[in-house]
Amino acid sequence: MKTKLEESETCCCVDVGAVIDGEELTAVVEELFTEQQQAETRLSNLVEKARKAESDPCEISSEISAVEGGFKLAASFTFACQAESLIFQLGLNR
Repeated sequence: MKTKLEESETCCCVDVGAVIDGEELTAVVEELFTEQQQAETRLSNLVEKARKAESDPCEISSEISAVEGGFKLAASFTFACQAESLIFQLGLNR
């Protein structure tokens, strides 16, 4: 994420426009699993989270591939606005 932070001299504040510039619409998730079913379950969970965060349909692309020692899930979620992308990303660890 690019930063254009400018702190106010009168307080420790940052303009929201400096954090959310509207340009970063895509969230990328890459994770490794020991079993393919785990990767498929995680992808299903991520799609559900994306659907809850979207206002317009989120564009989702994903791939589960065999790698040494397991399976790699690579997915990207492109939202209509950056706020939705941030909401989705903040919910990833829940």
